[in-house]
Amino acid sequence: MEDQDRSMYRKKQSFGEFVWNSETSAFLGRTGTSWIKIGVFYVIFYLCLAGFFALMMTVFYQTLDTNHLPKYTPGGGGSLLRNPAMGFRPLPREENVESTLIWYKNGDNDDIKHWVEQLNRFIEPYEGTSEQISGQHVTECSESKLPGPEEVCRFQDKWLTDKCQKAEKWGYNRESPCIILKLNKMIKWVPETYESMEELPDNMPESLKDHIEQRMNENSGKIPRMIWVSCEGENPADQEYIGPVRYSPWQGFPAYYFPYMHTPGYLPPIVAVQFDQPMSNVLINIECRAWAKNIVHDRQNRLGLVHFELLKD
Repeated sequence: MEDQDRSMYRKKQSFGEFVWNSETSAFLGRTGTSWIKIGVFYVIFYLCLAGFFALMMTVFYQTLDTNHLPKYTPGGGGSLLRNPAMGFRPLPREENVESTLIWYKNGDNDDIKHWVEQLNRFIEPYEGTSEQISGQHVTECSESKLPGPEEVCRFQDKWLTDKCQKAEKWGYNRESPCIILKLNKMIKWVPETYESMEELPDNMPESLKDHIEQRMNENSGKIPRMIWVSCEGENPADQEYIGPVRYSPWQGFPAYYFPYMHTPGYLPPIVAVQFDQPMSNVLINIECRAWAKNIVHDRQNRLGLVHFELLKD
């Protein structure tokens, strides 16, 4: 036992001397001078490492030209991704980032604040579009007046309906909530629009077919070149509870806004979908689809469509 006690004492004494040796003034086995030398070495080493990394990144960025399109583009050659996805605003709160539920209490300003502010931030680039944006000329476009190579088409927030406006809190204070739809940007993607009623797919909603026919009659028998949009309840019960649906400024995206060519100042077209008096206290499943001949709908990969739920308490 005495031998064990002596051994433990020596170990404690040895560890204590390692932490601080009063005879040599060494801390953790190194003197103050030694600590300074190794500290200076590592400071210089990591500064050189950071400088080398910064130099390599500088050389790399010198090889990039932001004014030219990439070699392989989603909508052009060399890529398997040829179908745009569709997004919606407002998005749920950050703590429910994977959710697609738009849930608010009718008449409660604090509860609708998140949804209104989300739409306010999204619409800011579309407010008061000036003649010059990022050095590019903004022009009025139409089917008979397409944008030039260095031009972008104008799109302004005032084209949306009266309730789908910032001043009206996007209809959330009037039981007519608005959702904004947009197609994700795909460089060089050109929509193949429908040119006759016979080309319309069988699974297209009848209400959209009727709308296209009406637009065709108003356009001298020619279908406008549009990427059409439809929003419906996913199930029979949802279709009963969803109520009337209105679209603005058009029920789709005009084809003259495409292709997206990475032109500075480009603003993608948007569609405001206004739900007039949807049923309260009922979860409504809604699916919105974009329609063109080269748009394939894929629920699993969320291509060509978007799903969300609406719940108004």
